[in-house]
Amino acid sequence: MHETKERTSTLQMRGDLIMVVVTLFWGASYLFIKMGLGSIEPSNLLVLRFGIAFILAAVVFYKRMRKTTWLMLKHAFLLGTLLFASLIVVTIGVKSTSASNAGFLFSLAVVFVPLLLALFYKKRPERHVLFGVVLSFIGICLMTMTHGFGIRMGDLFIIIGALLYALYILVTDRVATQSDALALGIWQLAFTALWGLVIAFLFETPKLPDTSTAWVAVLALGILCSACGFIGQTVAQQYTTPLRTGLIFSLEPVFTIAFSFIFLHEVLTMQGYIGAVFMLIGVMTAKLDLRLFRAVERVESH
Repeated sequence: MHETKERTSTLQMRGDLIMVVVTLFWGASYLFIKMGLGSIEPSNLLVLRFGIAFILAAVVFYKRMRKTTWLMLKHAFLLGTLLFASLIVVTIGVKSTSASNAGFLFSLAVVFVPLLLALFYKKRPERHVLFGVVLSFIGICLMTMTHGFGIRMGDLFIIIGALLYALYILVTDRVATQSDALALGIWQLAFTALWGLVIAFLFETPKLPDTSTAWVAVLALGILCSACGFIGQTVAQQYTTPLRTGLIFSLEPVFTIAFSFIFLHEVLTMQGYIGAVFMLIGVMTAKLDLRLFRAVERVESH
């Protein structure tokens, strides 16, 4: 009994560690997007990022890809479309705002999910969600309205991207149980890349990276932030709990602001840092019902 409990604890610690690394990669993604946009246009960047991610994930999980069905491909097309819509808006937004702002504002997706659920299913949000929304709104105002009333276009794009990503999360929840979730997730990477290719040919000039900085950005986004992030999350969630996963994911904007300070020398105003704290607390409050902590404590005490 003791050995089983110890093994479970070890596996959970391993899962938590993987999730921390994945969250670290995602926190760094805004830095790499900034680097890539220096010489590559937004859709071109996405096609390279998700094309690399799809190839790597498909190679690693090629046996699971045999479970592909027409229904899975239809769902993957829908998810890939929503994911591309969200990330193209975010990628464009990053061009005209700081990476720090982008990381915190995109975390609003966590707040938007319960609000969209309430809108679609006519169900009043729980109190902890409403409290989280209020804190997040205060944080948005403090972070974005640094020069009086008004919001920068880049920040607005990130918020719209977060809303689209929240919609993507809801649709994923509806369709993931109807197919092999892992294979579905890999195919969605392919359709995201395909959309990027179409838009790039229509409105941009597709090309491969032509500088070492652009290559680092593309490879980091494709391998670390997308392929390793996707595979790592899939593996880690087998060993840890949704509660712990939610807490770890909340660190993403914290990692973003750290990377932005170290590599881009971005420094927020004092008002901005206060807003970031409000947003972080708001997101955690909206996502994590404190009653769950009390329930966990009661279980562990027995």
